[in-house]
Amino acid sequence: MPNHQTITVGLIQASCSIDPSQNLQNAVLKISEAASRGAQIICLQELFRSRYFCQVENSELFSLAEPIPGPTTNTLSDLAAKLKIVIIVPLFEKRTQGIYHNSAVVIDADGTIAGNYRKMHIPDDPCFYEKFYFTPGDSGFQSFPTRYGRVGVLICWDQWFPEAARLTALSGAQFLFYPTAIGYQQADAGEVEKQFSAWQAVQKGHAIANGVFLASANRVGTEDALTFWGGSFICNPFGEVLAQADRSSEEILIASCDLKDIETTRQNWPFLRDRRIDAYQSITKIYNDPND
Repeated sequence: MPNHQTITVGLIQASCSIDPSQNLQNAVLKISEAASRGAQIICLQELFRSRYFCQVENSELFSLAEPIPGPTTNTLSDLAAKLKIVIIVPLFEKRTQGIYHNSAVVIDADGTIAGNYRKMHIPDDPCFYEKFYFTPGDSGFQSFPTRYGRVGVLICWDQWFPEAARLTALSGAQFLFYPTAIGYQQADAGEVEKQFSAWQAVQKGHAIANGVFLASANRVGTEDALTFWGGSFICNPFGEVLAQADRSSEEILIASCDLKDIETTRQNWPFLRDRRIDAYQSITKIYNDPND
């Protein structure tokens, strides 16, 4: 638990080039700028080191993966220690031969790795062929202690599942971070506003239901068949948006989060207190057939 009552959160919303080294360099510059503006916990977007490669199934793209610890975490660990900040680093992780994950490393303000979350829910849709690349995470939903508070991380597709947010919150998270790569194909352009509204609403619902701060970092720009809709945002434990990026530009988003709001919200809206955990056994079933 940090000594400070107010923690400043930063999100990096960026477009990505085809050069992983350039993307890392840009991230270092933007993280440094966010830190200069007071950010203490800074989150990059999902798979920030590359363009979103999951639009195709191509085994050559496994070459983008790297171990943890590895080159990217080493660079950003040094930066975190230098700037005394926490950095959430989403990576394409090579765990061992033939096992790869969509991961997010939490680097503490002294440069050590506080934890690594591996994406649990893996989508398989047109232009989002993630099952080809990623093994589902096997460490469950957890949060990690850092200098500036307890941080929970979920990744993109995870954001639609209330169970993931609840279990992460129950592990003690004060902040839920969602590094994200979400957008649309041109055929769905007419549905974008509905999709964006639902995307933001479900995440605000997680903040409200669990009484936590929530921050979602998305990318922008068009990459092959997908246009990413940006809209990164930070909200408080009652779902009020503290800061939001625009829908098409690179942006560094900054918001101050008063940790006292967690306790105040949970006292006034005691959803955690009033849960009926004795009656939830059926949640572990795929489907509750009314004919059974």
